[in-house]
Amino acid sequence: MTETAEPSLRIGFDVSRTKAVLRVGEQYRRELTRLAARFPAGGQRGPLAMELTLDDFLVGIDVLADWPHPDSVAWEDELAALVGGVLDDADLAEQRLQEPGGSPAWDGSRVEAALGSEWCADLTEFQRRDIGRLLSLQHGANFSVPGSGKTRVGLAVYAAMRERKEVRRLLVVSPKSAYESWLFESRQCFERPPITAVMGKSPDPRAEILIVNYERLDKSLATLASWLRVMPSMVILDEAHRMKLGALGTYGSACMALGPLSRRRLILTGTPAPNGARDLENLLSFVWPGHGRRVVTQAVAGGDLAYASSVLRPLFTRTTKKELGLPPFETRIRRLKMPDLHREVYDALVGRFTARAEASRADFDALGKAMLRLLMAATSPALLVEGGSRYEPLTYQVPPLEVPEDESLYSLMRNLPRHELSPKYKETLKIVAENAAMGRKTLVWTTFVRSITTMENMFAAYQPAVVHGGTPDREEQIRRFREDPDCQVLLSNPATLGEGISLHHVCHDAVYVDRDFMAGRFLQSLDRIHRLGLAPGTETRVTVLAVEGTIDEVVAMRLEAKLEFMGRILDDPSVQQLADLEDEPAVAAGMDMADVRALLRHVDAVDAQ
Repeated sequence: MTETAEPSLRIGFDVSRTKAVLRVGEQYRRELTRLAARFPAGGQRGPLAMELTLDDFLVGIDVLADWPHPDSVAWEDELAALVGGVLDDADLAEQRLQEPGGSPAWDGSRVEAALGSEWCADLTEFQRRDIGRLLSLQHGANFSVPGSGKTRVGLAVYAAMRERKEVRRLLVVSPKSAYESWLFESRQCFERPPITAVMGKSPDPRAEILIVNYERLDKSLATLASWLRVMPSMVILDEAHRMKLGALGTYGSACMALGPLSRRRLILTGTPAPNGARDLENLLSFVWPGHGRRVVTQAVAGGDLAYASSVLRPLFTRTTKKELGLPPFETRIRRLKMPDLHREVYDALVGRFTARAEASRADFDALGKAMLRLLMAATSPALLVEGGSRYEPLTYQVPPLEVPEDESLYSLMRNLPRHELSPKYKETLKIVAENAAMGRKTLVWTTFVRSITTMENMFAAYQPAVVHGGTPDREEQIRRFREDPDCQVLLSNPATLGEGISLHHVCHDAVYVDRDFMAGRFLQSLDRIHRLGLAPGTETRVTVLAVEGTIDEVVAMRLEAKLEFMGRILDDPSVQQLADLEDEPAVAAGMDMADVRALLRHVDAVDAQ
């Protein structure tokens, strides 16, 4: 177009620099309406403008080829450069998918040379392989199992990019529980450790490595976008399954907005598809905006997961559990029987429960809440009764009182701890006592904080450490468990401690009082005590408690199916073997529709008895 001609279409960033805005003059309003209708996500914001997330814009960018006035389109320079770079990245990824065996492998000496003279940390053979694979891609994904040292691999990729002078800053998005690992590794891996800071109210302008948690992203988008654009940057999403909901989730939409603003993107997670292919679509959409979603959809469309795994293999690297060379661990489900009164109350609770989960989102969420109530009831229905405070423990009568004949069932539920001890607490106490007698510490997992506080009282003789969302001295509690020989047990929930903490040097026994439907979170929690660095010959024991005839059996069946899916999509038999046995808030407590149907069948079965 000539210098004096008015553009028919202006394409640029919004004020936050995280969305694309398309604007036209009055004479082109009809053309804009037709254009907006062709973009997959729509996005028209009035008659003369439309606004799209960068991922939606990139997914539908081919639509722009049909704009009737191509010679009078004006692009904002920075957005044009970003789009050009993303499309080049997508072309490179497509080439990798077409190459037999994927990208060429790097040998160990080439990897060591790429890291530069500042790098000083040791690397295992499989870490060197993963680093080389990731450096051969413009962007990448590391799906190595939890406990394989993905933090060090991520820092090594950054070191190589810094050595090439392609990036000068690193933004790490991680759960709070992983801060310790990133701060420690950034000191260990470099001769002169880079300035590493956890984000406060705003990004530290001096920081070379900035760490922020997923919860802070949404309200910090504009300032983080500015921080990324000051100089060439890299973004790493640690425990990236936290944004598996993609643009539908708060964490995912924030990550999608920031991703294209970086020169290099890397995701780290050992559980990339805990609930199926959609999780994987959203993760790879962050890595390759406008491209990743389509690649996964096409690969999985036929339903042959072995084929899908082979197609997707060039886009990620993965160290399997077997490659870590860890001693195998023994996993066993210990089935327990309910006392008579407990059974009567549980069956009554299930009988009163109705939900039409497929009808609406509100019912679906309600079903998730009902599922959590059934998990509580399988442990002790008394947990359902609101206490005097949020974390008030149950108080058990010793010895228990006789069950009165004339008391209502609801009153008996409220007073259940007076009449009988929960079989799960009883069995957990037995395991902790046996382990303590052998000088072994025990990690006890439960979903519910009142279960934690109840066991804290019951296990007082073993000086328990306690970590949950309301724990004010979390680091001190973990230190005490690691270092105090008299502290024989750690009580926690996977939502708080399921990621980022290593306990494998001091603890080799785990007990699950209950589990929910979140397969990824379950796998993550397992690896707190079974991970790289475990001494040869160490015996690791994992016990899952399940009360017969309750939701525990439904959860066990569904987790088995999810773990098998992950094993097949990643071609990793070690995940499938676990099947013998998810910090973004999940919809309906981590349930997908298959979980819902399984739960409804359980309710119907109990009703029919």
